[in-house]
Amino acid sequence: MKLSREIKTAILVIASILLFIWGYSFLKGRDLFTNYKNLYVEYDNVEGLTVSSPVTINGLVVGKVNSVVINNETGKIKVEMQINSDFPIKKTSVAEIYAPSPIGGKQIAILPTKEGQDAVDGDFLISSSKLGLTDELAKQIEPLKDKITKLLDNANVMLENVNQVLDAKSKENLRNSLANLNETLAQFKDASKEVNEMLAQNKSKISVTLTNVEKASANFSKVSDSLAKANIGQTVKNLEKTLANVDKMMGDMQAGKGTMGKLMKDDAMYNNFTKTSKELELLLQDLRLNPTRYVNVSLFGKKNKPYVAPTNDTIK
Repeated sequence: MKLSREIKTAILVIASILLFIWGYSFLKGRDLFTNYKNLYVEYDNVEGLTVSSPVTINGLVVGKVNSVVINNETGKIKVEMQINSDFPIKKTSVAEIYAPSPIGGKQIAILPTKEGQDAVDGDFLISSSKLGLTDELAKQIEPLKDKITKLLDNANVMLENVNQVLDAKSKENLRNSLANLNETLAQFKDASKEVNEMLAQNKSKISVTLTNVEKASANFSKVSDSLAKANIGQTVKNLEKTLANVDKMMGDMQAGKGTMGKLMKDDAMYNNFTKTSKELELLLQDLRLNPTRYVNVSLFGKKNKPYVAPTNDTIK
């Protein structure tokens, strides 16, 4: 069966039209022979998201952005996503806009959940936006910029105050101070030169002095060695023992023990000593006043005189 030229032409035109439609759809990112699932999400700001941007799940590309249109009634931006994956995406999943790199464009990452119903063609997901590295850096720099601005304002105020303080008279005083400082440094240089000359002249004396100091240090070291070798510990122990005995003896005396303790604490003994001392004093006084009563030398046999009690006589 032969086909007429018209039928061949019609078949060729229809095939060309179909090929054009397929190629146009392919160039737009659609494959007519692939079964896609279209999901939607609405954003307040897409932050530069464009058509054909990848859609990923855990870093794996599962689709792309098919269209980005604005809703004239709500002002929100409606994004259509073509999903080419059998992965069960739930309606409660989050479609988050993020920037994979500082210089790359925006993408959509679907954050899957395990709860809820599976999303079917035409369902809407929950929207979310994640700050990129540049946006995050800008957000952190914003407070720093305010601080720098405030610091510069304070610096300007300080410079104005300095300019007000440094009038002509103050500048002249500052110049004079610098001149005096230079003169002081010059004098210090001359003084250090004189000190160096003095040290050079007395170098031998300084050497002798250092030698004597070294000898004194050696002698001190020997004395230290002698002290270290001496049995100071035993001496200290003996001293402590002696002090303990003295302390015990003083305690016994305070308690009235022993002769000294009784002498200090026993009133009867004290009274006896006092009485004995008084009688001895009277005896010596009587001996001084009446010596013949105790020493009687008589060549002719004189009679003894009767005893007469001594009268009170104050010894001068």
